[in-house]
Amino acid sequence: MSGDPLAIYRGARVALVGAAGFIGRWVARALSERGAELTLFVRDAGSAGPILARWGVRGDVRAVELEAEGAAADAIAELRPAVVFNLAGYGVDRGERDERLAWRLNASLPHELALAVAASRDERWPGQDLVHAGSALEYGTLGGSLDELSSGRPTTPYGESKLAGTLGMLLAARDRDARAVCARLFTVYGPGEHEGRLLPSLLATARRLEPLPLTEGEQQRDFTYVEEVAEGLLRIGASDVPPPRIVNLATGRLASVREFALAAARVLGFPEELLRFGELPARPEEMHHGAVTTLRLQGCTGWKPDLTIEEGIRRTREFLACALP
Repeated sequence: MSGDPLAIYRGARVALVGAAGFIGRWVARALSERGAELTLFVRDAGSAGPILARWGVRGDVRAVELEAEGAAADAIAELRPAVVFNLAGYGVDRGERDERLAWRLNASLPHELALAVAASRDERWPGQDLVHAGSALEYGTLGGSLDELSSGRPTTPYGESKLAGTLGMLLAARDRDARAVCARLFTVYGPGEHEGRLLPSLLATARRLEPLPLTEGEQQRDFTYVEEVAEGLLRIGASDVPPPRIVNLATGRLASVREFALAAARVLGFPEELLRFGELPARPEEMHHGAVTTLRLQGCTGWKPDLTIEEGIRRTREFLACALP
């Protein structure tokens, strides 16, 4: 791939579904920086506007009732974008426990979007028509190295609904001759995460210097900095992805939760003794697997994330200090 593969986004009409979420706002920022003609579909334009402005996003913010069947598809049909990025989802945060809503946003919506982009394809566009953010939890109880040819065995409503969404989207795209791809995301961290997740909790510990109860922290994760995830999604959208059109978007390196927390203590400058490992039980849905295969990502894009955990935490601290009030 010669030149800058992301140059194709300059002037391109791009729709981003779920733009105000943690990862969505970073994808929106990356597309803004590349000069895309960006339309941002959000649930609440009033609350999303200030968030997106703080992230340096430039685009048309539109409220769409994603929970309503057909609403997002109608918006896509009216806009007729060259490419759609779907970052909408439900169930990652512990407070999101409405299974009906999980199946609507995680399973039905991607299928609808695939049908919508197939009906309004821009034949001049050289990249993907739809880039959908999947989840590592689609693999579920699979052990060993995780590669995209593995059949998922999810054990949670979130994982089950996300896998159903991926498979339904890909089937609809294949039947309608649309180019759609699922980028499976792993443990994404960085500015914008919801309170209660690991890095925000560590940042709070650095501010308050209060003990932080944690699990033993032995679980292995592929920690990927959110800005690199956003770049990876754009690169995948600009690439030709062969069947099964699923790509692991990860570093390919495992680190334990304990290692991540200790790295945060070093970077943020608080005593390691505040990390109370073993005071919390491990969650039953915790995944146990080997390294994440990134050969397909590298083959399609010639790239993969390479930022260290320490540098990612440092960038998070710097961004939050400069960009947010």
